[in-house]
This record gives sequence, C-alpha cells and structure tokens, in this order.
Amino acid sequence: MKIIFEISGSLKIVDSGSSGVNKEVFSKQTKIGSAMAKVRRATHAGSWYTDDGDELRNQLDDWLSKAEPVHTPARAIIAPHAGYFYCGACGGHAYRQVDPSKVKRIFILGPSHHVRLSGCALTSTQRYQTPLYDLVIDQKMNEELYATGVFETMKSSTDEDEHSIEMHLPYIAKVMESCRGQFTVIPVLVGSLSTDKEQMYGAIFSKYLQDPENLFVISSDFCHWGERFHYTFYDKSCGEVWQSIEALDRMGMETIEKLKPSQFTEYLRKYQNTICGRYPIGVLLNAVNSLQKNGNGLKMSFKFIKYAQSSKCKSMRDSSVSYASGALVIQ
Repeated sequence: MKIIFEISGSLKIVDSGSSGVNKEVFSKQTKIGSAMAKVRRATHAGSWYTDDGDELRNQLDDWLSKAEPVHTPARAIIAPHAGYFYCGACGGHAYRQVDPSKVKRIFILGPSHHVRLSGCALTSTQRYQTPLYDLVIDQKMNEELYATGVFETMKSSTDEDEHSIEMHLPYIAKVMESCRGQFTVIPVLVGSLSTDKEQMYGAIFSKYLQDPENLFVISSDFCHWGERFHYTFYDKSCGEVWQSIEALDRMGMETIEKLKPSQFTEYLRKYQNTICGRYPIGVLLNAVNSLQKNGNGLKMSFKFIKYAQSSKCKSMRDSSVSYASGALVIQ
C-alpha cells in the first residue's frame, strides 16, 4: 500500500508495509489520562497562521464576513488545511454554513501527512490549544470510539506534528465563540484506508452524523499539481494548465456532491487526483451512504461553495495546491 502525504509543501510517497501502522507513533487503545501531555500545543501558530489572538480573531472575522450562509445549517463541512495566507479566505465559506447554537460536539477528521497509518487514531490529550482559547476534548466520546476496537492512539509528538487537524482549530474556536464552554471536539487522524475500512469507519460514524447536535469537519486540500508533487495531469482541451486543474477538481467536487462513495473511488482511480483528504472524504461519504441504507427518510445534500488555487499554473514548471469549501445539510 502506498501513502501520499505532504511535508513542507511537497508530497512524499512511502510504502506502508503490511500493517500500515508505525508502532513508535501509535499504540492500541491507550487509556485516556495516562502519562501523556494534557494539552496539545498550537505548534503551527506563528508560522502557518498568526499566534496573536487579536490579529487572528480579526482575520477570521473578515473572512467570515465575506462569506454567505447559502447551505445551512451544516452537519458536515469540507474545508482546506493549508497556511491561512493561501486558504484562509476559502475556508471561511465552509465555516459560514455552521450554526453554533445547534452544535455540541465537533468531529474533526484530518488526513495523516507524516506517519504510516492504515486505520484511524484519536488524541491522548485533554485540550487543544489555540491563540483564541483552548478546545476541550470529548473524553467520553473517545472512550466510546475506543470501545469499537478499531482506533489507535496518537502520541503527543505525532499529534503536534500534524497540521491537518490544527489548521481547523482557530476557525472552530471563532465560529463557536458564543458557545464557549458548551461544546467539545473529537479529533480523528485518518490513515490510508482500504475501501472496506472506509465503509467500516463510515458505518461507525454514521450514527453520530445523524445527530443534529454533531458537526463533522472534513479536512482536505484538493489537487497538488506540479513536478514537486509528482503529479502533472494536463488536459490541453481545457485551456491553460490552471484551467485543466480546475476542471479536474470540479469533476471531483461534482462527484462528491452526488454522495456516492463508489463514484468518488472510481474518480480517484481514473484520474489519481492528489486530494490529500481523500480518505476523510471517503469516510464521510460512507457515513452518508450508511444512513441512506437505513431508510430513515433523511434528506441529505452536499454543496461546494468556494474554490481557489494557491497560484495559476501556466507552464509545466509551475506548481499549485487547490482548495475547496462545501457543506452537507441533513433534514
């Protein structure tokens, strides 16, 4: 099995081996409250985004004010996790769909960029630090997920290295500011999952997705294009390189909007688009599919609201990362 992950702006491919789990980094169902760090530090503050709380709050306010609540209230969102200089404005369109008054628990599903993992892992800490205020981990929900027997535990160093979850924390803190102290978060690191495991985790999370007091944050950037990412798909019929990238991404976005996991899997197989959050997205689609199979009469619709690129590629020597924000509404 191959895992593609991003380090310092470039994708790296490693062979995950037979188990897919780095035992130095993960352990089976470590009990919460053991000799682990109680607080996960905001390790990317001051580099990927400002560590000044007032400045950060103003930035987030500005981006949110420029977005409209067009598909709300969101039960799940897909939003990017790059540096805020590149994707902060795009992410605001997803978080604008959230109604904080309805939310009690927030599941954050982020892809693993730095370690080998063939399943999903939970944090061992009690709080996540942000420049605004600390977010409280839902220990009861973690224990409930551990009871399924299919979740690993992140060591604190692994937790702090990963950016795919952290980049959502300031937005969550800002959007939920009026409900501070009244909600919890459940961070979930998602590894390179087989189709069967996407279905399994989707089935596990489906009952939580059905609960209107829960919000799912799916962390994903879209196409990583260029030689440094080992991906240079170019359909010249679309026009310039950046237009080909956008057409490819929008094809994937339209596939996601159909809420059919098998169609998204086929799209990825055919085009190999380097969507780093493909597995968290796959888990969400399978959770939706599981709910649909239950025949509970729920109406579910996903809509992408914003698309952006870090730069517009015009030659094969250029590179870019794409970002998309969307929301799932369940009625």
